[in-house]
Amino acid sequence: MHPLPLHGQSHGPRLVFWETTGACNLRCVHCRREWDSEAPHELSTEEALHLVDQIADARWGSILVLSGGEPIMRRDLFTVLEHAQRRTVTVALATNGTLITEPLAQRLAAAGVARASISLDGADGATHDAFRGEKGSFERALQGIGFLQRAGIPVQVNATFTKRNQQDAARMVDQVRAIGAVALHVFLLVPVGCGLDLPEDIRLEPKEVEQLLTLFDDEAHRHNFEIRATCAPQAQRIRVQRAKARERDGQEAGIGLAASSKGCLAGGGIVFVDAIGRVFPCGYLPLEVGDLRTMPLADIMKQSELLASLRDTSLLKGRCDGCAYASSCGGCRARAFGTTGDLFGEEPTCPMVGPKTH
Repeated sequence: MHPLPLHGQSHGPRLVFWETTGACNLRCVHCRREWDSEAPHELSTEEALHLVDQIADARWGSILVLSGGEPIMRRDLFTVLEHAQRRTVTVALATNGTLITEPLAQRLAAAGVARASISLDGADGATHDAFRGEKGSFERALQGIGFLQRAGIPVQVNATFTKRNQQDAARMVDQVRAIGAVALHVFLLVPVGCGLDLPEDIRLEPKEVEQLLTLFDDEAHRHNFEIRATCAPQAQRIRVQRAKARERDGQEAGIGLAASSKGCLAGGGIVFVDAIGRVFPCGYLPLEVGDLRTMPLADIMKQSELLASLRDTSLLKGRCDGCAYASSCGGCRARAFGTTGDLFGEEPTCPMVGPKTH
């Protein structure tokens, strides 16, 4: 594989995540955010609208994902949404769902929200509420999902898995399908933000990650239901290996975990803008590559050597170095950095061994 050039990326990110605010009504134990309330000097309404304009003018076709904190708590949310609608920028909403009411869901639909993601971190209230830091948040999230769906907004469920809830995996698939969600996005814990304070013994070991992702591949194949692994790039390797195994057994090979252009999209497929305008390769990798207040987003994407280096899998080290799946997986760069301090270190949750490490 020829490494991509350091400069001049001709295309933009598929997803632009914007941390609309640091404010949130929950205190999730694994959250990446830095602030307990609105961040000082959050992007103003004018700056937020300019971000929308930059995405529209670049003609990347990017989806703008409004995250947080809790985006519902951003006071000018609908001003931003309506501007994006005028500029034909597709917008998705990442919310905890607990503040969604029926009238609010209808306003969000009218303002053009194309999809909403809501996190459920367990198959019952006890598990989910322990993650989210507030009793009753599970039931309110389910209620919010219902309001959004009735307003015509498709809902995907996001779920972060650790040792505390891995036993809920199969039940989670059944639950997500039962409530009519369009997809389940499976996250693995990344040691960043509040996640740094969690005990290491709740992190899944490589063998457990393999078992979990294999289970989800089987579930996606069995039910023909979209299950996408996020912050778990080895899912692309498992997807390919399982498809080949199904072919050998005379089964249809093409249905399993959702395919992606690459497992780790940091630096190319996604970019993250925090509440005060700083730009990062992803929301879990605390290495700033630019600032919207001093440089346009398109210029940051073209000129950042760090972003370009993340697209060069020849820089990978340890067990990732020389792995046959390096180009399709890439290892989670945020997890490698958070665990080893090395941006190009090996993916700590994958048991694969590249030929150069024998």
